[in-house]
Amino acid sequence: MESPIVQNELPVSDSQDLQLTQATPDECAKIWTNTSASWRDSLTVPVYLQEQLRLSDVPLARKGGMTTWILVEKDFPPGHRRIFCSCESFLKRSLMSTDGKVEEVIVHGVASVFCPLDYRRRGYAARHMKEVAKALRNWQSHQARVVGSVLYSDIGKYYAKFGWKPNAGNWHMEFPPMKTPKSSIAREIVEDDLGGFCRRDEAIMRDAMAKPTDEAKKVVTILPDLDHILWHIRKEDFATEQLFGQRPRAKGAIAGLPGHQAWAIWTHRYYMQPNPESADNVLYILRLVVEGDDSANKPSSSRESRFQGEKQERQVESLIAVLHSAQAEAAEWQLNHVKLWEPTSWVQDVITKSNIGHRIIEREEDSVASCLWYDEEDAAPVWINNEHYAWC
Repeated sequence: MESPIVQNELPVSDSQDLQLTQATPDECAKIWTNTSASWRDSLTVPVYLQEQLRLSDVPLARKGGMTTWILVEKDFPPGHRRIFCSCESFLKRSLMSTDGKVEEVIVHGVASVFCPLDYRRRGYAARHMKEVAKALRNWQSHQARVVGSVLYSDIGKYYAKFGWKPNAGNWHMEFPPMKTPKSSIAREIVEDDLGGFCRRDEAIMRDAMAKPTDEAKKVVTILPDLDHILWHIRKEDFATEQLFGQRPRAKGAIAGLPGHQAWAIWTHRYYMQPNPESADNVLYILRLVVEGDDSANKPSSSRESRFQGEKQERQVESLIAVLHSAQAEAAEWQLNHVKLWEPTSWVQDVITKSNIGHRIIEREEDSVASCLWYDEEDAAPVWINNEHYAWC
């Protein structure tokens, strides 16, 4: 059991007695208890602790995929050391394209940065993040080259001083739920379908990134692979089982004929108990794909689109059907909004011209996607596909 904290016993934040290391399972449980007040959403504390334990063993986190980092005093063993700050990192399979040459790389996702109340305003968080930035540069580099790390700040641009600069774009489209039968031309995507759609999506991405673009010499994307999607789905499963006693069957929707299809994969997120007073529960579209959209998988400034005539009409019809399915799903599951992060320029145009009710939200304080790139000898890459599937 830890001794009571006495202010003059605390080390200064630049002390050589402090070190960054990895948490033990017991220390992870303690961290989850401390963070529950901030991040348990609609769950009770005991149920939140169960959720965190389950999420630590999903494919994205398993076998070293997730690492819990802690700032502690060197001379104290696990179980007897104070945790001044903590965070998690996730290994994220990614692609980098340099003038059309595609390489599989690693981008680490940093999440759950937390400094206990008794240790705040003492410089520990700053020391922790500086140490994490250094540690991640070569972390797990035996698997692939580490090109950078990303995080999603809920405190604005705070992390910029440690190297994580806000991405050029941090915005999303928000749609209202819609109590209406789901589109007759769209069908549900169920869990067994997800692997196939993720593989198709990755093949489309690789093909697009193999073509040089005038907008940027170097681009990076985090891959929307099955491990990423299932991390969100398992979090969804846990919440919906607790709230409704069942899991949503639909994990997305697809419309159109092969080669001309549009599909979305989504997740249900409950930040609070669903009731007439709740306002913040969200159906997040994790990933939206429209086959043949040449503005996809490119920097957001790209305005390319080769859809014409009948093909354009079919693609528009499919996209609208998928979006309407998402709105109907949100209404069915008592969610207050549908959010789509940074759609392609073609999708933006279709939504605007089709008069689908929506508003555009610029994120300046929460979920501010921020990047730290490690190649200091060359210009920073452009991060493309800043969509919700990559959030952690």
